[in-house]
Amino acid sequence: MEFLFALLLALAIDASLGEPPRAINPVVWIGKGISLLERFAPIQSKRAQLLYGIFMVLLTIIIFALPVYFLLFYVKQIGSIAYIIGSALLLKPSFSLKELRRSALEIKVLLSKDNLEDARAKMPALVSREAQNLEKPALVSATVESVAENICDSFVAPLFYFLLLGVPGAIAYRVVNTSDAMIGYHGKYEYLGKFSAKLDDVLNFIPARISGLLLVVAAYAYRKDGRNAWRTMLRDHGRTESPNAGWSMSAAAGALSVRLEKAGCYCLGQTSNPLSPQLIASGMNLATIAAILWVLSCLILEVTYFVFIA
Repeated sequence: MEFLFALLLALAIDASLGEPPRAINPVVWIGKGISLLERFAPIQSKRAQLLYGIFMVLLTIIIFALPVYFLLFYVKQIGSIAYIIGSALLLKPSFSLKELRRSALEIKVLLSKDNLEDARAKMPALVSREAQNLEKPALVSATVESVAENICDSFVAPLFYFLLLGVPGAIAYRVVNTSDAMIGYHGKYEYLGKFSAKLDDVLNFIPARISGLLLVVAAYAYRKDGRNAWRTMLRDHGRTESPNAGWSMSAAAGALSVRLEKAGCYCLGQTSNPLSPQLIASGMNLATIAAILWVLSCLILEVTYFVFIA
């Protein structure tokens, strides 16, 4: 039951305080570690890049996840309360719901005021695509897509690996996900990021599909079009380059009865409702309900394990 209380405390910290300061945020330090290792990446040889990329990811996991394991092992000897508090404090940076909501609604307010310049400037907090030439509907679409995708990457998946492998598992997932976001497939070091991208695909395989299902159920709870969310998810989930991102994004498109599009890459859903700034608030509310459903699922699984197995 220590897992359960640690999870509840971590969720309470996120809801009340949000992200820790950058100076002590482990995810920021993970990013700095990846950036430091990237400086020494080979340029000429594709094979050398691939091997170095594997080394980068595994070394970063060891640097950040292994100390967490030994620290919590030591803290557990002190007592259950210390272990719960320590676990919650270390688990919290691996997921983020309050910050996702804050960023999305901030862009919604800017777009409602037709302040496209500031909205474009805020987009890098949510998406990696170039936003400088995007018009208002495209900015709305990109924000809703990001909210839907991040409900998996920033919430469902970290807690999934917390349930399976504890806090070190959640931290290891965050290392892989951050590596994929920073070096990915493309760019100067294309082969450098292949391992992290493939590993991220593998780790998100189950959480992505769980996220899609959660959004479908959330659509019914939010009195949106749950049936269309289900149909659209089954039809359009394979249209994205990522084998995982399409599940939650297409479910959100169907639930909100809109077409979400990244020019030249994919088109999810059908045009029924306009891409207005209010759609961002609806998408965020849908994602929040999905997150609550996931928390309830995690609690039920943990209690069931404690009662019938432990």
